[in-house]
Amino acid sequence: MSELLKLAEAAKLAGVSYPTLKQWIYKGKIRSVKTAGGHHRIPREEIERLTGAASPPTNRREPVGLDAVSGRNKLRGRVTEVRREGLLVQVSIDVGGQMVTSIITSDAAQSLGLK
Repeated sequence: MSELLKLAEAAKLAGVSYPTLKQWIYKGKIRSVKTAGGHHRIPREEIERLTGAASPPTNRREPVGLDAVSGRNKLRGRVTEVRREGLLVQVSIDVGGQMVTSIITSDAAQSLGLK
């Protein structure tokens, strides 16, 4: 049998959260081994099966370009309302008939040219 991993380490290698990994165990999506104390351990081969890699990557690339920007900041739409209150600005945007409201800093609003 392959090396047994603690859940926190296995979750990190699989690129998921600890609670997600626990749910996968309960739903039978991933095989685990219980210790004498009742703790789950995940065989390294299970992580390799899930990730499709014989040795999971140890360092992840930092996102670049638009991938480094949050999903909300990629939306195209028409600004319908700008409300300033101190250091914060509430911006409402019409995106294809859907209203999106966001809170940004006054500095960010100024750099975007929002008035």
